[in-house]
Amino acid sequence: MFRRIYNFTILFKEYAVLTALLVLSLALMALNDNPQMKHVRGVATVGVGLLQEQLAVVPRYFGLRGENDKLRRMNIDLADEASRLREATLENIRLRLLLGIKNASSYNLIAGEVVGKNLTLLRNTITLDIGRLEGVQERMPVLGDGGLVGVIASVSDHYAVVRILLNTDFRASAKVQRSRVDGIVAWDGQSVVLNNVTKTLDVRAGDVVITSDYSSTYPPGIRIGVVGEVLEQQGALFKKVLVTPGVDFVKLEEVFVVTYLPDPERLELEQRTPTRTRR
Repeated sequence: MFRRIYNFTILFKEYAVLTALLVLSLALMALNDNPQMKHVRGVATVGVGLLQEQLAVVPRYFGLRGENDKLRRMNIDLADEASRLREATLENIRLRLLLGIKNASSYNLIAGEVVGKNLTLLRNTITLDIGRLEGVQERMPVLGDGGLVGVIASVSDHYAVVRILLNTDFRASAKVQRSRVDGIVAWDGQSVVLNNVTKTLDVRAGDVVITSDYSSTYPPGIRIGVVGEVLEQQGALFKKVLVTPGVDFVKLEEVFVVTYLPDPERLELEQRTPTRTRR
C-alpha cells in the first residue's frame, strides 16, 4: 500500500510539490496580518465572489429550463382540458336542440351520430352509426336541429346512408308556410330550389319552407329552410325560388331518424303510375 503511494508520489512529484507550495502559500497569506496581505485577501475574496456569481448562472439556466418544460406541459394539459370543456358545452347545446325536436315530434325518433360525409359531389350523402338493428329502414326521414336533413337511402345492421338535401336525386313536396304555395324542393348542383312556383304566386324572401301534405316520404310540417331569394326569369312561366337549408351540413354531427314510412298502398299506386314522381 505504502509502496503504491510512494510510486505515485514519485511519478507526479512536480505536481505534488506545486500543490504543497500553493497550500503553504495560502496558509501563510491567511495567517499573515500584514496590511498588504489583508488588502490582497480582500481583493481575492471579491474576485472569488464575482466569479461565483457569474458561474451561478449555469445551474440557474438549467433550473429555469426544467421549470419552463414543466410550465409548457401544464399549458398543454390546460389547453386540452379547456378544449374538452368547450366540446362538451357545444355538444350539450346541440343535444338540447335535438331534444326539443324529439319532444315536439309526434313520431318515434332514433338518435344517431354522423360518422361520414360526402359534401363535394352531385349526389352527396352522410353515414350514420345506426342501422337495421336499431330499427332504421330505407325511406325513413332524417332530421337535424335545423330541420330536414334527408332520407335513408340504404341501411345495414349497424350503419345507414342518408341522401341529403344537397343531392341531385333528392326531391320533397314542400310549401311556403305563410302563403301555402306548393312546390318541389330539389338541388340543382349549386342551390336548393323550390320548383314549380308560377310567377303569379306569392313567395317572398324570408318565407319558411316546410314539407307538405302531398309528400309520400316525409311527414307534413317539417322545416326545410328559408327562402333566400326569388328570381324572376324572363320569358319563363315559373319563378326561381332559392331556399337556404335550415341544416348546416358542414357542422352536422347528431341527427334523428323518424320512424315514419309511407303508406304502402299509396306507394304501390304511385309506382304503377309512371307520370307521378316519387318524393
